[in-house]
Amino acid sequence: MKVYHGSIVEVVHPLVSLGRQNLDFGEGFYVTDMKEQAVRWAERMGRRKLTAPVVSVYDFDLEEAKKICQYLKFEAYDKTWLDFIVGNRKGRNLWKSYDVVEGGVANDNVIDTVEDYMNGRMSAEAALMELSKHQPNNQICILNQSIVDACLQFVESQTV
Repeated sequence: MKVYHGSIVEVVHPLVSLGRQNLDFGEGFYVTDMKEQAVRWAERMGRRKLTAPVVSVYDFDLEEAKKICQYLKFEAYDKTWLDFIVGNRKGRNLWKSYDVVEGGVANDNVIDTVEDYMNGRMSAEAALMELSKHQPNNQICILNQSIVDACLQFVESQTV
């Protein structure tokens, strides 16, 4: 499958060890199969850093990765997804049992709901009701360098 990584630099050789702490799906290398999503992220980073946004493109053999790794996929914004996101954002490292995690993004459309739930200002039921109004985007977090090395191949980068 074709996947994309939005940034301000070309990323030819991704390193999962450079992932930031307390992100939705853990400290890894994030890609998406939705080019528009990667472009939006790259443009946001470019505005922050006052530099050109770059989208790196890869071929990702997800089927092969699934054969050799612990894979978790969230199909919807549901209670399991919400608790996983919140747990990771609170530093509980729920991602450490997995090599690849895929599912919806806690983006600008849903982050306020996630934070309200996380901070006790909204019940799980109310948060899930609000989240049901949104169509999830998609992110794939590769948490294991051996999966990057075996299953992710750089194709090109594009300045956007």
